[in-house]
Amino acid sequence: MKDVMIVTGAGQISMAIARRVGFGKKIILGDKKIENANAIAKIMNEAGFDVEPVEMDLSSRESILALIAKAKEYGEIKYLVNGAGVSPSQAPVEAILKVDLYGTAVLLEEVGKVIANGGVGVTISSQSGWRMPQLTAEQDRQLATTPTEELLSLDILRPENIENTLHAYQMAKRCNEKRVMAESVKWGERGARLNDIAPGIIVTPLAIDEFNGPRGDFYKNMFAKCPAGRPGTADEVANVAELLMSERGAFITGSTFLIDGGATASYFYGPLQPKE
Repeated sequence: MKDVMIVTGAGQISMAIARRVGFGKKIILGDKKIENANAIAKIMNEAGFDVEPVEMDLSSRESILALIAKAKEYGEIKYLVNGAGVSPSQAPVEAILKVDLYGTAVLLEEVGKVIANGGVGVTISSQSGWRMPQLTAEQDRQLATTPTEELLSLDILRPENIENTLHAYQMAKRCNEKRVMAESVKWGERGARLNDIAPGIIVTPLAIDEFNGPRGDFYKNMFAKCPAGRPGTADEVANVAELLMSERGAFITGSTFLIDGGATASYFYGPLQPKE
């Protein structure tokens, strides 16, 4: 019987992590676009992995439960990699909040109910969650602990209080990090761990579209003026995930790892500081 790993989001980061830690495991790969899941599954299966693609909509609890049920057909769920989501240029405010914020919260909650003893999960947020002004302690608590079905009714998440798609994305990613902290306590009761990775600009097909799009100069300036002086790669995100999902990360849970080449540091204390 193989260990079972759920992977959501058939993109470069999800695939890099799955390739790094998924050998010898049964991988259930969910994506809203089944053709994307099929493409990643084909690449990995032809490289010796065991990947089953599944159509899955992160904004739907029913769809998430169906993915979990499929995974349980193969045994206890031991690993979760959540790389699903939409970006500010891909979707309207409501979709970003429904997928990135609500959907991630539901996924962490539902997998947390069935995760095996010794299991571990990693979810992917973003450096964006670090850019917005600090929330109050009460607002952070609301994002962390509000029952999932009530999340989108919070005042701070009402459409009239969200300025634009970037603000929605920032709120979603801040919520991801707070949710990981709260859920890691529950996962711990089952002997499992849960962490978050917040990548900066990572070169993917989507990022290349962004570089060549209307906000391209903004992104190019960001990675040019960060201490690393370049964007990152999906495999560098996988380096961190490999640590977190291995025994060497056994004392790490409820944490967020910012991997952005120092862009956030430059935003607050360097040449990327916003002009007054």
